[in-house]
Amino acid sequence: MTSDNDRRRGLLARLRGRPVARSRGRRRLGAAVRLAAALMLAGGAYTVFAPGVQAQDNPPLSAAANEGKALFDVSCVTCHGRNAQGVEGRGPSLIGVGSASVEFQVSSGRMPLARQEAQAMRKPPQFTDEQVRQLGQYIQELGGGPQVPQGDLREGANLSTGGELFRINCSQCHAFGAGGGALSSGKYAPSLKPASDRQIYAAMLSGPQNMPVFGDNQITPEQKADIIAYIQETLKENQDQGGFNLGRYGPSTEGLAIFLVGIVALVFASLWIAGKS
Repeated sequence: MTSDNDRRRGLLARLRGRPVARSRGRRRLGAAVRLAAALMLAGGAYTVFAPGVQAQDNPPLSAAANEGKALFDVSCVTCHGRNAQGVEGRGPSLIGVGSASVEFQVSSGRMPLARQEAQAMRKPPQFTDEQVRQLGQYIQELGGGPQVPQGDLREGANLSTGGELFRINCSQCHAFGAGGGALSSGKYAPSLKPASDRQIYAAMLSGPQNMPVFGDNQITPEQKADIIAYIQETLKENQDQGGFNLGRYGPSTEGLAIFLVGIVALVFASLWIAGKS
């Protein structure tokens, strides 16, 4: 009797437990349905409102930038790709380089690049100043970056301070007379004689080729003005007080000239002494 009672009790317990299990399953199924409905609702809301958000994040280009984009699509897209994102093996991305880099490269004729070589050479520019500004504005609005300020870039400059800064930061590559110099792997620091105020300022901001970037944290705008004034008013305009400048390549050519002149003078002096004796 005891075993029969136990079996009956177990059967009753199992029968009583079925509704509980079924109710738990229904609750889980209902929760899953509600979660799926919430996800579908969120996805629908995102689909409706996402275009508006994207339009706010990407405002329309200005008139100058639109003109620059037209020039870019004709002359630059082959190497730098659509939307200036770069093409592997041809040209780097221009996102974030700013209008300063564009102004330096394009106004000095280095871009568009004639051919792939160790370093882009200075050439007659293929774009007018207005077109250079438009190209720079397009790249600026596309990804931001450093910009060359407007106005007189030498205003309030100190030539003495500029000379000191130039000798500390620039003369190692561009030589003391700004005539340029050779670097490794077929590269070189170009002469600064044909560079304009804005090109020098843009080069300091963008760091083209092997040149380091001199942002406003390294060299302040006032110090940049001092350097530009020293290059333009002292190294370019002033006459060489010592006479022939030997190309302003620094102590190497000067030492070679002194050595050759000295050797020739010593040889003639020796011959003259020998002839007199």
